[in-house]
Amino acid sequence: MYTTIKVRKDEGIAHLVIDNPPLNLLDAALLRDLDAFLTEVAQDAAVRVIVFESADTEFFVAHGDMDFIEDPQAVIGIEIAGDQSLNPMLRLHERLRQLPQVTIGKLAGLARGGGSELLLAMDLRFAAAETAGLAQNETSIGIIPGGGGSVYLPQLVGRARALEIILGGRLFDAATAERYGWINRALPAAELDEFVQRLAQRIATLAPGVARAAIETVDMALTSHQDGLKAEEQALFGLFAQPAALALTRAARAAGAQTRAGERDLESTTAGITAA
Repeated sequence: MYTTIKVRKDEGIAHLVIDNPPLNLLDAALLRDLDAFLTEVAQDAAVRVIVFESADTEFFVAHGDMDFIEDPQAVIGIEIAGDQSLNPMLRLHERLRQLPQVTIGKLAGLARGGGSELLLAMDLRFAAAETAGLAQNETSIGIIPGGGGSVYLPQLVGRARALEIILGGRLFDAATAERYGWINRALPAAELDEFVQRLAQRIATLAPGVARAAIETVDMALTSHQDGLKAEEQALFGLFAQPAALALTRAARAAGAQTRAGERDLESTTAGITAA
């Protein structure tokens, strides 16, 4: 079905591997495959988390295809679902950002331009400390970010650092990207796979509706403090009404929550509790 990506689904997690040699360019073929995948997975209630990674250890997605600059109509004409007032790359990234699943980017190599923007559209980003690098280097070829970088970056790193990243155009190592807020964490390469897998598994086992409620509330708060408070309250009491909340609370209490001994390491105390 796909020519530039490979997808494996397992226990609520979809693992998407970008495999578009020789450079994993964000070209027309990859845009179309990602668009088709988003259409498919948005309807798949069994998938709770999506982990994006690369088959190429050196490049996650090198950047957008420079052929688009030679022939702008080539990119404008790519059929991608979504808001048709936006360019196809933006449409794809906005569709990715609005998926019902939690999206995680796992970065072992380099992601510049459109590759960085693809990661920015995800909910969470983790990188290998020794080998990962990020850049929004479009200004070096006389343009600015066109896949959402100018909008997504300030929300993560602030205005001044977003301008430094975009105008400076240099490659950021994983440690600096973490310090700026561009990624969640820079981890030793040997620990990256296990960390992301454990986090994805944990999110995949959350009670139905919890992850989406958390994301929607946080997103609302970014635009309006008051609206964020209202969204949080509405989502919270909606979850209170679900059977899972009561069952999990009772299971946590039975395991030792709200006792002195249990609270000293509450994460271990409640590990493995279920709503059954």
